[in-house]
Amino acid sequence: MNSNYYAIIMAGGVGSRFWPVSTKTFPKQFHDMLGTGETLIQKTFNRLSAIIPKENIYILTNEDYNDLVLEQLPEICQEQVVLEPAMRNTAPCILYASLKIKKLNPNALMLVAPSDHWIEDETAFNKNVKQSFQFCEQKDALMTLGIKPTFPNTGYGYIEFNKADDYPVKKVAQFREKPDYKTAKSFLSKGNFLWNAGIFVWSVNSVLKAFENNQPELFKLFNDAEAIYNTTEETKFITENYEKAENISVDYAILEKSPNVFVLPATFDWNDLGTWGSLYDKLDKDYNKNAVVNSRILTNNAQGNMIRTYNDKVVVVDGLSNYIIVDKEDVLLIYPKAKEQDIKKVRQEVKDEFGDHLG
Repeated sequence: MNSNYYAIIMAGGVGSRFWPVSTKTFPKQFHDMLGTGETLIQKTFNRLSAIIPKENIYILTNEDYNDLVLEQLPEICQEQVVLEPAMRNTAPCILYASLKIKKLNPNALMLVAPSDHWIEDETAFNKNVKQSFQFCEQKDALMTLGIKPTFPNTGYGYIEFNKADDYPVKKVAQFREKPDYKTAKSFLSKGNFLWNAGIFVWSVNSVLKAFENNQPELFKLFNDAEAIYNTTEETKFITENYEKAENISVDYAILEKSPNVFVLPATFDWNDLGTWGSLYDKLDKDYNKNAVVNSRILTNNAQGNMIRTYNDKVVVVDGLSNYIIVDKEDVLLIYPKAKEQDIKKVRQEVKDEFGDHLG
């Protein structure tokens, strides 16, 4: 393995659209959502450790999840868990981790990836990551892996690349916000638009230069403490200063403002696993097109349901189709798949009515 290869796994989200399984105290990345015997963060870590030394994989997460990370990833040490004392979106934490890595290895090449996405062809993923590392080793580039769209999805941002570009790695023309259905259809018809998967590759020097050029105040806040990173003084500084950082995504902070942004059209299948419906799409189905996790089911006139329980529970469903049925301890959710985007709102209503412990 190349000792210059590093990874940052983003694991601080709450995953509220996967309620009631995903909660603020135990979010979806720490659950076995697919019923494979591995949690999502374990699957992500194991995938990356095939090409990146385990000691070079860092986990960016909220302070509240420190123990969960160490429990689920016993191969890493505390120094590899980079804790956010306040939620400030992706730019501050990526900058913070990048400065820590730069101090350890100024020749580092970094992959930034979410902890909770589904990737099927891991061989193709590894090939794409290596290709991106090699590109960033040779050029001052900020790279992203774009996903070839299979339908006009309105839930993802898009990456537009130069249509005349014949190289495997394309120059990014612009990032596009989540579109309406008509706009998404036009993106697909043009052929030079990709889904933005939030997977980035760059050298540590390129990304720090981009922060310094485009976010000078944010860069100064963290760079001024460069001498104490990876020492016993680091925690005190971060605790006192992290909340001063602007709440901004890495896309807005540097990618949309930098001239040296490139995209590699990925060759692996991908899903962001953002909702129960997206999980349903990726699971095997029975003859009635029901997707089942951790359950034994008996159905009659029931099709297209997403059913998940704990501990091999028997579930009997009659006359119900295209529903999400999720049983978790003291919450039972029976909800139309067509309204899954409202689950986040329902979660808040349940918390308001019955208490925070349910959310």
